[in-house]
Amino acid sequence: MNELLIILERLKERKARGQLAQTALATVIATSGSTYRRPGARMLITPEEAVGAVSAGCLEDEIRTVGRRVIRTE
Repeated sequence: MNELLIILERLKERKARGQLAQTALATVIATSGSTYRRPGARMLITPEEAVGAVSAGCLEDEIRTVGRRVIRTE
């Protein structure tokens, strides 16, 4: 299953459980130079997991941290 379909399935599951407000979606909107992922790449972030990828790994931890901080402030 491709990444977008997995993200959509997780969103559907979270909505059914009433957990949609505890979900963040990180999306690459622009890049410069050589990059691992292109604009449109996504990562779904929940308190329990992260699905998808927006970089080659060097930014993933920080993106998960920021996403979870956003979830807590909503």
